[in-house]
Amino acid sequence: MKKVKPKDNVVHMAKIHETAIVHPGAKIGKNVEIGPYSIIGPNVEIGDNTKIGPHVVIDGWTKIGCNNKIFFGASIGLEPQDLKFHGEKSYLFIGDNNTIREYVTINRGTENGGGETRIGNNNLIMAYCHVAHDCQLGNHIIMSNAANLAGHVIVEDHAVIAGLAGIHQFVRIGKMAMVGAHTKVVKDVPPYIIVDGHPARVAGINVVGLRRNGISPELRQEIKRAYKILYRSDLNISQAIERMDQELETSPEIEHFLRFLRNATRGIVR
Repeated sequence: MKKVKPKDNVVHMAKIHETAIVHPGAKIGKNVEIGPYSIIGPNVEIGDNTKIGPHVVIDGWTKIGCNNKIFFGASIGLEPQDLKFHGEKSYLFIGDNNTIREYVTINRGTENGGGETRIGNNNLIMAYCHVAHDCQLGNHIIMSNAANLAGHVIVEDHAVIAGLAGIHQFVRIGKMAMVGAHTKVVKDVPPYIIVDGHPARVAGINVVGLRRNGISPELRQEIKRAYKILYRSDLNISQAIERMDQELETSPEIEHFLRFLRNATRGIVR
């Protein structure tokens, strides 16, 4: 594979280190920086103003948006670690304004999982994290060092996953939820709550996260009522949903909470 020179199909304003290897088929946007010894595969698209550090590998059918920062040693868009994968065409989509730190690994999707892994915008994925095949991440998510997502995991907006946490395949992490450090999560984590432990147990409401995301005191009070109905009564989930429907003030946040509970296929952390 030859090194691409500015006179080839790479935009002239891109800054590509002389030791980097960029396939002629790759699409590189304006003001992109590619550091020493990084390798960019033939089906990769990189948006404007993205900065790629040294020794990064980006391969597969991978599309990365604008203004991202990808640090030393990251491995992006390579084949999934799934025995059912047999080389089929699959995808990885990464949005804008994400920070992907050292040695992060993000795999593209599989045919059985819908064919794509997807990461939204404004996320911080710290060093040594792993995002497996077919995961779906929203926006403004924080994954602390060495947090790991198995295949098919869904993480909703503004969730926080602390260091060394392990998330089981097909689990869903709700909006503004927080997963504590070293936590083993094998069931869905409803929005707005904190879970911790091995295995995970509910530890309360993520009050700090709610405040940081501009949730009003009145709405926080309604979320607290929902939490008490779900976790501090003797009701099962169906009964709790029915009671919340009857007693709580309607809002997008409460509706999302109820919708999450109705769609929880693995059960929820209790």
